[in-house]
Amino acid sequence: MKIFTGNQIQELDKYTIEKEPISSIDLMERAAKALTNAITAAWPAAMPVVVFAGPGNNGGDALAVARMMAEKGYQVIVYLFNITGHLSTDCAVNKKRLIACKHIQQFIEVTQEFDPPVLDKSTLVVDGLFGSGLNKPLAGGFASLVKYINASSPEVASIDVPSGLMTEDNTYNVRANIIRATRTFTLQQPKLSFLFPENQPFIGQLHVLDIQLSKEGIQKIEAQYTLVDEADVRSMCLKRDPFAHKGQMGNALLIAGSFCMAGAAVLAAKACLRAGAGKVTVNSPRRNINILQTAVPEAVVQMGSEETIFAEAVDTEDFQALGIGPGLGQSEQTAIALITQLRRSQCPIVADADALNILANHRAWMQQLPKGIILTPHPKEFDRMEGHSADSYERLAKARNLAERLQGYVIVKGHHTAICMSDGHILFNSTGNAGMATAGSGDVLTGIITGLLARGYKSREACIVGVYLHGLAGDLAAADLGEESLTAGDLIQYLPKAFKRLG
Repeated sequence: MKIFTGNQIQELDKYTIEKEPISSIDLMERAAKALTNAITAAWPAAMPVVVFAGPGNNGGDALAVARMMAEKGYQVIVYLFNITGHLSTDCAVNKKRLIACKHIQQFIEVTQEFDPPVLDKSTLVVDGLFGSGLNKPLAGGFASLVKYINASSPEVASIDVPSGLMTEDNTYNVRANIIRATRTFTLQQPKLSFLFPENQPFIGQLHVLDIQLSKEGIQKIEAQYTLVDEADVRSMCLKRDPFAHKGQMGNALLIAGSFCMAGAAVLAAKACLRAGAGKVTVNSPRRNINILQTAVPEAVVQMGSEETIFAEAVDTEDFQALGIGPGLGQSEQTAIALITQLRRSQCPIVADADALNILANHRAWMQQLPKGIILTPHPKEFDRMEGHSADSYERLAKARNLAERLQGYVIVKGHHTAICMSDGHILFNSTGNAGMATAGSGDVLTGIITGLLARGYKSREACIVGVYLHGLAGDLAAADLGEESLTAGDLIQYLPKAFKRLG
C-alpha cells in the first residue's frame, strides 16, 4: 500500500474528481457516509456529540458527518469556526445543508468570541478542525481549544488526522497543541506520521476507511513510502524445487558470539536454518564451541582463532551470505577483524548489533563498507552511527540518506520497521507486536535475512520478506502465547507457521 504525502493526497482527490468523474461535494458526501458509519458503529446514539469544524474541507467533512449523525438519532451540537470569514467552497455548501437539517440540536458559527461547551468522559467530540493540509503548528485560539479538549478527556473521533498533527514532519510541532484522539478515522490510506511511535498518543485506535478514490490514480502517483502487506510478500517468496539438495539451498556464514554471549550466535543460527538455508556455518570463539554444537546440532561450527573474542577475518569464498555482529563484543581487536572482514567479503552481508556499535565508534570506516551491505540497527544503534535525532522523521531521513550514500540497505527496527533502499524508497513493515521487544529478537532477524540471502533471495527481497516473516512469526506466537511472555526463541519456533501462511 502506497503512503502519500499531504500534497499527493490532494493530487489524488483531484484525479478522482476529474477521472471518475465526480463533483468535489459528492466526493465529500461519500467520505462523510463512510466516516458516519464508522463513528456510529463505535459509539452509541445515547452519547451526546459535540462537533468542532474548521473552515476548510476537513471542517466540511465534519459538518456532513454531524448532519448524518443527527439523522441517525444522535443529539449533536456543532461549532463551526469561521474566524476569517472565509470557508472552503464545500465547507460552505455543507454549512447550508446543516442549517437546513431539522435534527441538529444546536449550530453555532464562531466568528470572534468562543464560549466552550462543557465536555467530559461521557461526551463524544468529533474533531474536524484541521486535516491533512496543515503545515504549521496550531497557535492562538485553536491551540487553546485543543488543550481544553485534551484536558476535558472526552471520547474523541478525529476525522482523517488528529487536528494539529501534520501528515509527515512533526519535528518542530508543538505537541501540547495536538488533539489526543480516542480513534482516528483516516481516509483511504494511513499517513506517514501515523507510523512513528511518538505520534501514537495522538492517534489512538486507527481506522482506515476506503472512500473509493481512483485506483488508477493510486497506481499512477509515485510514492516514496510503501506499507508492505501480505500480498506483496507472497509474490516475492521463492518456491523450493522438488529435486533440490542442500548444496542448492545455499551456505550461510554467521560470525557471532563472544565469551558469555553464545546465546546470540545460537539464536541467529537457528533462525538462519529455519529461513531455509541449506547449510549454516557459525564462526565463534573457542569457548562457545561446545554450547553451539549442543544447542544447534544442525549447524557447522568453525572455531575462531581466539578463546573469547572474534579476532581474525575468515575466507567467505564458499559462502553465499554473511551475517555478522550478534553478541560479537567491541574490543579493539574485534573491531579491526570486523572491518577487515567487511572489506574482504564478496558475498552479501548483514551487519547487526556489535558490528554496528563498532562502526559507530569508528565513523571513518563507514565509507569503506561494501556496496549492497544490509545494516539492521534499532533506533539507539542508528543514533550512535549517525548522531542523535529529535524524532522518528528526522531519523528516517538520515537512514534514507545513509542507504543512498552506501548504495545499500538500512533497516531501522521498530513497531513499523523501516526498510530504506539505496534508491531512496522506504518500505514499512506491517507485522509484529510489542511482545517482540525482548532480548535476542534482533539476532533472530539477522539469522532470517542471512538465511534468505543464502537461499537465493536478492538483497531487496531478502530484506522485505525477512522483516515481514520476523514480524509474522511474532504475531502468530503472540496469538498463542500472549505478548507478555514472548521470547526470541518463540519467534524461531513460529517461523515454520509464518512460512506456511505465505505459502
